[in-house]
Amino acid sequence: MKLAFSTLGVPGLPLADVLRLASTHGYHGVELRTHPEEPVHPGLGPEQRADVAVQFAAAGVEVLGLAGYARVAAPGEDEPVIEEMRGLLGLARDLGAPFVRVLPGGSGEQSAAEADAVAARRLGTAAEYAADLGVRILLETHDSHRTGADAMRVLGLVGHRHVGALWDVMHTWLGGEQPQETFAALSPYLGYVQVKDIASAEDTTPLALGAGVLPLAECVEVLSRHGWDGWLCWEYEKRWYEAAEPLEMLLGAGRDHLTRMLSESA
Repeated sequence: MKLAFSTLGVPGLPLADVLRLASTHGYHGVELRTHPEEPVHPGLGPEQRADVAVQFAAAGVEVLGLAGYARVAAPGEDEPVIEEMRGLLGLARDLGAPFVRVLPGGSGEQSAAEADAVAARRLGTAAEYAADLGVRILLETHDSHRTGADAMRVLGLVGHRHVGALWDVMHTWLGGEQPQETFAALSPYLGYVQVKDIASAEDTTPLALGAGVLPLAECVEVLSRHGWDGWLCWEYEKRWYEAAEPLEMLLGAGRDHLTRMLSESA
């Protein structure tokens, strides 16, 4: 498996510094938080996009994916959500990123079946555009669809190979799902896995990998046992928890922890 980290952990950091951290600490790739307050976002022009791609290539680091914020199950009109996905997909194509992350974002005003149908309809429409660009859209296990079983309901309705799943290990754990159950649900669709650690279900402040309660070793063991060889991406939510320790101080030990778990599960 290859290792990456998300720029959610280094909010606003210039791209050159992000790539320096990846190279220094032995990460193969970076997941780019794609938001207007970050250096990389869909508002970049063609020359800026080309420059980002050149910087990644020069550093020998891959763009794992774009972490977008389109909420595919949210109430409202379809077209704004589909246009947001198209913008992300175009940026991914220009940067050479294989994946675009979207969120469920369903509302308590909807029934589960309604939220599933809305998400599937929008994803199915965007899937054709994604296929033309050679990019996959990944629905993250999050908010209204936090377990693998939840995500599978939507993905089964879409039935398109350019729409898959992103397994966020915190949300499936918070949803009461065991790693083996999550993998069984998501394995036909799995794009990559976001790892992290927290103190408890009540305190989700990000911690160093291995310092909290999430079943990371069990998740890695399940993936290894089934021969899955994709990406593990450390999503350290520093942007939402300003008091959390800086990710820059943790990246080396985090890489070592992931490598050790991989070795032990082999």
